[in-house]
Amino acid sequence: MAGGRKQTGIRRSDRLFDLIQILRDGQLHKGHELAAKLEVSERTIWRDMATLRASGVPVEGERGVGYMVTSPITLPPMNLSMGELEALHLAVAILSEATDPELAQNAQSLAAKIDAVLPENSGPPSAGWGFAVFPFADAAAGFRHMPGLREAVREKKRLRITYNALDDQTSTRVIRPLQLEYWGRVWTLSAWCETRQDFRVFRVDRIERVIDTGARFVDEPGKTLAVFIALQKAKC
Repeated sequence: MAGGRKQTGIRRSDRLFDLIQILRDGQLHKGHELAAKLEVSERTIWRDMATLRASGVPVEGERGVGYMVTSPITLPPMNLSMGELEALHLAVAILSEATDPELAQNAQSLAAKIDAVLPENSGPPSAGWGFAVFPFADAAAGFRHMPGLREAVREKKRLRITYNALDDQTSTRVIRPLQLEYWGRVWTLSAWCETRQDFRVFRVDRIERVIDTGARFVDEPGKTLAVFIALQKAKC
């Protein structure tokens, strides 16, 4: 998601998302290399690293040495199921946009408390990080697709999606949805992309349209959720 993309005018939350994607490989990354890749100043990278640390992302490193992620933060938080977590955050997202200022403020305060207690999990790592850098408006934009995506994951439905990437390039993909994941107010969909013939992770709030193709898929060697998770572990 991050490689080679022009960063001019991109929101900070989107840049932080890109930065996490780069750091997830578990390798040491120099500040000037990250700055060049994201096309920002090295000073901006220093500030972003401070933000990620404050948000609970396990980043270690310092100026002149480099930065790396030391461990994943995974679900389930507070022993909630994915469905319960989705329902809770949908409710808070709606309330945070309420016209009643006091109600909206209380919803945002609740959201901060929820994100603050997301624990580390000793189980297998996933793509969920549980950091609170995204506004709920971002998450809410994708909730309209969640029921159909959940069903597609469960029923192994092949989907055609229209996706607006962070560089505002829109593409149509045929995908095999494998897993929904939570990043702290933003949800992502891990999938095998038949269009690109590779695994891809899509931000749900950037999906503009979802079409059920009417076809189902069966697990094939090299294209399964287990393989995707194994590849993520190898990067860490």
